[in-house]
Amino acid sequence: MPIASRRSFIRAAAAAPIILHAQDKSGMKPPVLGNGAHTYEAIHDWGELPSRIQYGNTHGVVEDSQGHIYVHHTVNAASESSDSMVVFDSHGKFVKSWGKEFRGGAHGLHIRKEGSTEFLYLCDTKRGVVVKATLDGEEVWSIGYPEQSEAYRPGADGKRLKYSPTNLAIAPNGDIYVGDGYGSSFINQYNSKAEYIRTFGGKGKEPGQVDCPHGIVLDSRGPQPILMVADRANSRIQRFTLDGRHIDFVGGTNLPCNFDFFRNGDAVVPDLGARVTLLDKDNRVIVHLGDDSASKWRETRTLSRDHFTPGKFVCPHGSCFDHAGNIFLVEWVEVGRVTKLRRVDA
Repeated sequence: MPIASRRSFIRAAAAAPIILHAQDKSGMKPPVLGNGAHTYEAIHDWGELPSRIQYGNTHGVVEDSQGHIYVHHTVNAASESSDSMVVFDSHGKFVKSWGKEFRGGAHGLHIRKEGSTEFLYLCDTKRGVVVKATLDGEEVWSIGYPEQSEAYRPGADGKRLKYSPTNLAIAPNGDIYVGDGYGSSFINQYNSKAEYIRTFGGKGKEPGQVDCPHGIVLDSRGPQPILMVADRANSRIQRFTLDGRHIDFVGGTNLPCNFDFFRNGDAVVPDLGARVTLLDKDNRVIVHLGDDSASKWRETRTLSRDHFTPGKFVCPHGSCFDHAGNIFLVEWVEVGRVTKLRRVDA
């Protein structure tokens, strides 16, 4: 298909409203993925997205304590609304939207309860900022370029390293760890007041070095909290102490993007290379869901959604468990896609 025609086709497809449970309404049953206690129905294009909002790349997803699902997306160029954050109730009904300032840069998304109040932490790759906000999008504070870090000081030529934060994690004491995934591959640590502490990592393949620390999470499943980093360009997961020292590597993923944990210790890892991996509490692979890694997924991600194969993933990017153990998965595709993996009781 000629480039101009393909672009027109994509715009036309993007303009169509996304309808909740489209497969059910067409008479088709959702595909079933996994096996045993890890069996799920794949409900693609979940959520009643208003026609005035058209998804760009869907990058982050979290659930709040009320069961609301937050989807962070870059916004399609043809969208009437510039809101980058879309909120649904647990049934997929649209609740609200906000976040015009994140258009084009919406990326990592983290939610944390502090006292009786929940806050969102958002990464903007375009503006190079990390923002703490209320659930309604009111900014509490923001972190910009890590000027305090020696690693980011201008060189002899006066040029600064690129900084483009992709995701973050928060330790039990409130310390914040920001992965500079699309910038210089460092991880920057701040305290709960957004005050700089240290920088570690840096681009490379050796233990303690990373290449595109795309996702990062605080893992509290063991006796001591540690950091798990989606060392994506190195095709591995790497674990660190909270002061930035290398612990070990975790295998089983190709292009890990991010993580979330369920209360039983299971971890979900969206893999950009067309599959979703579940790990057990010991980080052993349980199952790869919707695996289409042998396909031409890099090409498919630019096409309209009728090119997406039901029950297969294209470019998984962000995910979260909800309170019931269902999984919400968002993908790095030009027209956006939100899939609910509804847990099927064995």
